[in-house]
Amino acid sequence: MPDPAVPPDAAGPFDFTRVSTPTDAVRTIDLVERIWGGSAGVDVNTLIALDHSDNYVMLAERDGDAVAVGIAFCGPPRSRNLHSHIVGASVPGAGRALKYHQRDWCRERGIETITWTFDPLIARNAWFNLGVLGARPVEYLVDHYGRMDDGLNAGQPSDRLLVSWPVATDPGLPTLEPEVGRIALPDDLEQIRRTDPDAALDWRLRVREQFAELIASGHDVIGFARPDSNRGGEYLLARSTQSPTLRFHPAPATARAAQERPSA
Repeated sequence: MPDPAVPPDAAGPFDFTRVSTPTDAVRTIDLVERIWGGSAGVDVNTLIALDHSDNYVMLAERDGDAVAVGIAFCGPPRSRNLHSHIVGASVPGAGRALKYHQRDWCRERGIETITWTFDPLIARNAWFNLGVLGARPVEYLVDHYGRMDDGLNAGQPSDRLLVSWPVATDPGLPTLEPEVGRIALPDDLEQIRRTDPDAALDWRLRVREQFAELIASGHDVIGFARPDSNRGGEYLLARSTQSPTLRFHPAPATARAAQERPSA
């Protein structure tokens, strides 16, 4: 994976505001709801409590307007990890700038890794997380959040990939055999969700099954390839000669029935 060195213009013309007041917390929630098309499960009390306990709650601003949001919380002290729960942007470049700001914030506090989840079916997010930042998938989580009601996720299982991003130095990939696995993604899953939910569910189940099979046979994700059209793409996987780092977590038994297509 590429070295996540900061490009000269990565920060861009953005200012960063710590969300420490109810007024800024309301602005944060408004931006989250605009980006996600509905509530993403955050409220003013929680944001203020996270900031007050020295977690990462930040707005990126341009000319006084909030254009990106980051909400993250620290793990147990021994983990030296920050889990980035929400990052969203309304203008190009703001999301990348916020991620590098988040990384600098961690470096100042001796935090060694940042983790976050993303929908493995969204090709542009896979490319950004793996191809641009150099994060590494460590877990495939089936229906991780259960039912979600925002405009981007409603009506679909909430499968996620958990990735880990080294803050200081990249430990490097494990010893791998030549690439042997590929998992293709659609050009625009979000459009498919809007126009053909059944087809979107088919994509979800197909990609989930491919990940489950390749992880079970000892494969790790080594990158994400994107065509020149910048649409769609595919995960590249290889078998580790050591213990693989990628794990598969099925849905809890109580939720599994909701994930399966009913028989005719």
